[in-house]
Amino acid sequence: MRFDVITLFPSMFEGALSESILKIAQEKGLVSIHLHNLRDHTLDPHRKVDDRPFGGGPGMVLAPDPVFRAYEAVIEEMGGAVGVRKVVLSPQGRRYDQALAREFAREKALLLLCGHYEGFDERIRLGLPFEEVSIGDYVLTGGEIPAMAILDSVIRLLPGVVGDPASLEEESFSAGMLDYPHYTRPREYRGMTVPEVLVSGDHAKILEWRREQALRRTKEMRRDLLGPEGQGDRDTSATQTGDRS
Repeated sequence: MRFDVITLFPSMFEGALSESILKIAQEKGLVSIHLHNLRDHTLDPHRKVDDRPFGGGPGMVLAPDPVFRAYEAVIEEMGGAVGVRKVVLSPQGRRYDQALAREFAREKALLLLCGHYEGFDERIRLGLPFEEVSIGDYVLTGGEIPAMAILDSVIRLLPGVVGDPASLEEESFSAGMLDYPHYTRPREYRGMTVPEVLVSGDHAKILEWRREQALRRTKEMRRDLLGPEGQGDRDTSATQTGDRS
């Protein structure tokens, strides 16, 4: 799968893309990630991409021309817009969740546009075919960290990226609930012991215990995930917290 990111700060992605699962996915040839500096697409001699808002007010706004030029150049590099899911990170967008991550993972290509400063000139939203996505109701400096979160959550869902595909189905939010507690060696640590059922060898009882624990934890910490009745019968995936940008 191909990923393209239009950003003012491509160097912010270097650490995230060179470690762990994202690094492995690239080394395996399962994904290609392309970073595009928005400043490369401005005609301003000082590489300026923002300006003061009409009507006054604090801060600066990303101007339309560099963004339009960047979008058109990237789409041309990608071989056309067909088959490309186009996303702008925006506080007014659809809330990002595991269900949307799975949607993105089924695409052939994903183009992410990162905002910054006080936001975009409205003509960018009106004139370019981006869908707006928010990873949560709080404010960050820009869209780079949200873009990294989307890259990570989508790439790990791609076939062959995670060593044990079954682990993806047992994670938090995959079944509309939080994950159950996990334990490893030693069996006793500082007075805390592993529940007996987990070392019993009875797989049916272990599955039952995990389901009960997941439901209990969800009721205690995220009851909103369980639907109106709070009975754990909700099939949709949970909303993850994140950035407004």
